[in-house]
Amino acid sequence: MRLDKLLANMGYGSRKEVKGLLKTGAIKVNGKAVKDAKLHVNPETDEVSVRGEMIEYKEFIYLMMNKPQGVISATEDHQHETVVDLLEIDDAIYNPFPVGRLDKDTEGLLLLTNDGQLAHQLLSPKKHVPKTYFATINMKVTEEDVEAFRKGVTLDDGYVTKPAELTILKSGESSEIELTIVEGKFHQVKRMFESRGKKVTYLKRISMGALPLDEELELGEYRELTEEELSALKDKKE
Repeated sequence: MRLDKLLANMGYGSRKEVKGLLKTGAIKVNGKAVKDAKLHVNPETDEVSVRGEMIEYKEFIYLMMNKPQGVISATEDHQHETVVDLLEIDDAIYNPFPVGRLDKDTEGLLLLTNDGQLAHQLLSPKKHVPKTYFATINMKVTEEDVEAFRKGVTLDDGYVTKPAELTILKSGESSEIELTIVEGKFHQVKRMFESRGKKVTYLKRISMGALPLDEELELGEYRELTEEELSALKDKKE
């Protein structure tokens, strides 16, 4: 990879700005100051430093976020705060994007990455990647609802959902449930309960594929996936 492209990718400015940085002698490759922007380096084996600080190059970034309410699942929005706005600059320079979306008022697990291939695999309707949600419902959830979701319910636009697994955690005037679906239709969980005459009052995604939400993450916090978590996600998609 060309040195100027590597440094630009790492957030040290545009290629033009990087060339200016090179002229100052602030950049060293394997301990030697270099000024040639066209120099090819191997990010895996060459040591590149900027003002004495070694840079750690990685092509892809994989982040798990506990998305808070009120934040948009998008890379940019002129009116609302986005999940990308919550990232530190050291992570934002990789230009990660949310894999799928959570509604503005929905909390929980959101994966952000710049790995388009993995994102496509996780979102492909053909892959039937399961997504599990915890929700509170405004009235009693019954075994009849469990059976209806198992068969598939008809949404307001006539679409019949694929079978979903509904687990009742608490049933009463206000119910608590977990629901696993293998689709990602717009407002799907809310619309599924609306088809049964009920309303979701709180919604949180707690897992996606083989990846469970790290419950130690506070709302708005995120961390990189571990090697084990990433392998489990990818293994499911082979």
